[in-house]
Amino acid sequence: MKIHDILFIGAGASALMAASHLEGHDVALVDANPKIGAKLLISGGGKCNLTNRFATEQNYLGDEAFIKPVLQAFDASSTLSFVKKHRLNLEERAHGQMFCANSAKELISIFGRLTSFCTFYLSTKVNRIEKKDHFVIYTDKSEIHAKKVVVASGGLSYASIGASDIGYKIAEQFGHTIITPSPALVGLTLQKEQFWMKELSGIALPVTIYVEGKSFTENLLFAHKGISGPSVLSASLYWKKGNLTIDFLPHIHSMDTLFKQQSKKQIITALGLPRRLIKAFLDAVGMEDKVLSKLSPHERELLSSLKAYTFAPAGNFGYTKAEVTKGGVCTDEIDGATFESKKCKDLYFIGEVLDVTGELGGFNFQWAFASAMRLVKGFIF
Repeated sequence: MKIHDILFIGAGASALMAASHLEGHDVALVDANPKIGAKLLISGGGKCNLTNRFATEQNYLGDEAFIKPVLQAFDASSTLSFVKKHRLNLEERAHGQMFCANSAKELISIFGRLTSFCTFYLSTKVNRIEKKDHFVIYTDKSEIHAKKVVVASGGLSYASIGASDIGYKIAEQFGHTIITPSPALVGLTLQKEQFWMKELSGIALPVTIYVEGKSFTENLLFAHKGISGPSVLSASLYWKKGNLTIDFLPHIHSMDTLFKQQSKKQIITALGLPRRLIKAFLDAVGMEDKVLSKLSPHERELLSSLKAYTFAPAGNFGYTKAEVTKGGVCTDEIDGATFESKKCKDLYFIGEVLDVTGELGGFNFQWAFASAMRLVKGFIF
């Protein structure tokens, strides 16, 4: 009977990074997908936003005291050095986002070469595991045996590429607390009072969104189901049931100044917003397009609400549209120096399965890589 030194449940970003640094050991990876790195391959429009130059613990939802030393030990520059060493060409975009210059296939190819010594059990679904003298992993094809198990199975987003709750089930089996998972980096649906936004599907514009003490200034995209776009996706990470505020006019410093300087202009001209948006808003609040100087105090107040439009979204677009899953295995029960379970010796959790979730822009892959390297440094054989 073959007993692997280490078995990774999952063959995504965190598992591949860790496994690529474990040559000399008997390493195996099991994944429901027929190929490795499925999420890496499709992310960023096929170019994979693999890290962010400015990543710190403040870009994450989770225990900052747990996250900070992990990111400091293997930061964005470490990720960039790793891929550059293997001759991956990169492209930097706004806000420090780093992408593969050509295709994520090149990154997958690098990981493929670096893990060529590993045993892969692909197109194989893990059903459950047991711990005896060692771990027995029961799959839909066979039993796999291993001395150590690393759960790197990700979250519930992207069911189309094999996402499942197996990581949470394993954690619960061994006594771990699961912070309730939910979709994150996802569009938000609207209450009836905001249905006027649904008429604007396809329009994108820069806004600032304020939520739970955070702010995000990037594009908002109006969609059939509600609102989306980079600013909304990042805001969704922190949004709880309740209000958020959108500044549709981040380019205007003061509404009072606008009313004075643009007093002779019509609303639809003065605001510098898409005409369809202004018309839909005016219809929704029962106003007509008129010269700013002729606005009543109440009308000025209604128009000024575009500078701080506060409302409670109805919900979100769900896991099928979510980039990631927030919540997961409680980090209080994980050794931050090794990522070993405090509940079960030789059982480890890394990547998205943990209760650590980054904003949009390469932060989640950076966490996957950083947690993987923390695991590797902490391994004792």
